[in-house]
Amino acid sequence: MRLFRKPGSLSKHMNIKHEIVQKRKQNIEKLGHTLGVAIPGKREVPLTTFGQAPFLICEVKRRSPSKGDIAKGIDAVEQAGIYVKNGVRNISVLTEQDYFAGTLKDLIRIKKTFPDAAVLRKDFLIDEKDIDVSFRAGADAVLLIASILEAEKLESLYNKAKAFGMEVLLEVHSKEDIKKAKRIRSTITGINSRNLATFKVDPLIPVITKNDINWKTKLVFESGIKHKEHGIFVLANGFSGMLAGEYVLKRPELVTDLISCFNEDIINLRKKNFWERLYKNKFSSKPLVKICGITNKEDAYRCKELGADILGFVFAPSKRQTNPEILHELKALDILKAAVVVTPPGSAILKFLEENLINVIQFHGEEEPDECFKAAFPYYKAIRLESKTDIDLIDNYRCPRVLVDAYSALLKGGTGTKIPDKLIRKVKEEHPLWIAGGIGIDNVEEIIKKFNPELIDMSSRLEAAPGKKDRKKLKELFKIIDSL
Repeated sequence: MRLFRKPGSLSKHMNIKHEIVQKRKQNIEKLGHTLGVAIPGKREVPLTTFGQAPFLICEVKRRSPSKGDIAKGIDAVEQAGIYVKNGVRNISVLTEQDYFAGTLKDLIRIKKTFPDAAVLRKDFLIDEKDIDVSFRAGADAVLLIASILEAEKLESLYNKAKAFGMEVLLEVHSKEDIKKAKRIRSTITGINSRNLATFKVDPLIPVITKNDINWKTKLVFESGIKHKEHGIFVLANGFSGMLAGEYVLKRPELVTDLISCFNEDIINLRKKNFWERLYKNKFSSKPLVKICGITNKEDAYRCKELGADILGFVFAPSKRQTNPEILHELKALDILKAAVVVTPPGSAILKFLEENLINVIQFHGEEEPDECFKAAFPYYKAIRLESKTDIDLIDNYRCPRVLVDAYSALLKGGTGTKIPDKLIRKVKEEHPLWIAGGIGIDNVEEIIKKFNPELIDMSSRLEAAPGKKDRKKLKELFKIIDSL
């Protein structure tokens, strides 16, 4: 990913987040905490509650370190007006000038024009004077980034903002950040899907990170929201709110789509928390394990006992095609279950999904991105890799992970064929690796050590006969994995 930074960077070894903070400290030394902007001596606008329902936060920003210019030259008030007109009640305003082309002037103008909107100052705030300036400028809430502040300083800034009556969106990225936030017990906690050191986005970062938050707080999913599907994903995985930036700037109609997510049946959405469940107990660097081609109860219970994370049931013409009745027989088996399809799932499969007899759809055919979301939720896509061109397709899909499988002109899975190493390496350069194809007890250790996959998917090479797993091979597989 190319990163667009202002010229005259500070240190080649400094990550972007720390570079921005260092630059901001230099600006404060030169211009003071107002950064040269005329700030009222006292607050002149009403204080509005931040976090109003629907808890969608839409952002006003012109550029970013990762994308360069996003909305160069936009009028901040006009953009905020688009949000307000479409029902947005919480607005985030970037005030960082060097990397995001923001200014406190934007915040002042927006709050004066829309006094009933709750305005968040989004910046890399570092001391108590920043809080005072934010309050006088009209902010109803401030962003505090735990990773750039010592625990005592974070607590001091948090308490000062609360003393002014402002809300705090306290952003965490790691266990260390959560430890700081826990001591404060923040009422609103944001988790950014964007790594602030590299500025790459991974939608599962917030889902995984939230497992360590054990106090009562409203959780906000930040960054990477491009489509209504992402809004549904956020709410299905237990977040109270979401912050959208780049894509609502470019596509105002997305605002209406995201607000509509809050009108969905949230209770039923929460039952579809496949991703949250999958990563809830992933404490080590060992890969998640999916065993596919399950056709009988004995194999299903054995895989669960040995430590599988997902069982795969094939609903397509195959030697391993599932008898749907087995899903009813396995209703009490507490393990995630995937239905593997190569055509749009029929009503029977969708009913299984609705009844939680399966937890996710694995699309293994020629589905386009829009077809997947329209057909089922939750899901993930499998892509068969024949060349680098197929790898480029991964970014087209909106699911958090894409499974890569070996290509065969005859079969769409269960081929026993391995993906060429050069293609696997190419996937690893840009994506967490979910891998299938030709993985057996003879090569699983090598694959794990060489490529460090996040998930391995195994089927035909664990069989005694098509559709029947070999008990000895299963036992040996998990013995190898547990030894790594």
